[in-house]
Amino acid sequence: MDTLLNAALPFAQQQLVEHGEFFPYGVAMKRDGRTGMVAGYAGTERPPSTEVLDVIYEGLRSKADENRGAAVVADVRLRGEETDAIQVEVEHRDGIALKIFLPYRKQRFGGGIETGEMRTEAGERRIWSR
Repeated sequence: MDTLLNAALPFAQQQLVEHGEFFPYGVAMKRDGRTGMVAGYAGTERPPSTEVLDVIYEGLRSKADENRGAAVVADVRLRGEETDAIQVEVEHRDGIALKIFLPYRKQRFGGGIETGEMRTEAGERRIWSR
């Protein structure tokens, strides 16, 4: 699960620094431990993030037998707070599902981001739910 998180976070951080935002994406871990990026195309150039997430999860479910873990990354607003966060939903085929949040704030000058303390909570099994 750490490998998936470490593979997923840097790209989100890079996109925030370079573009100020990012579309949802995933990282799949094959049975042999190799990881690869997963994208979702919802049919339009700027679809709602929820549609992209649906496509990514559908694709990961269709390849569930080939993978042992996956992470899905989205740019979210934390509920009840005025803070944006990188959300990483990590799931392992053996039953573990976690939701990790890395709060961030865009720096006014220099185009970078400032990150807060990472938080974790129980996640929902969405790929290996059966």
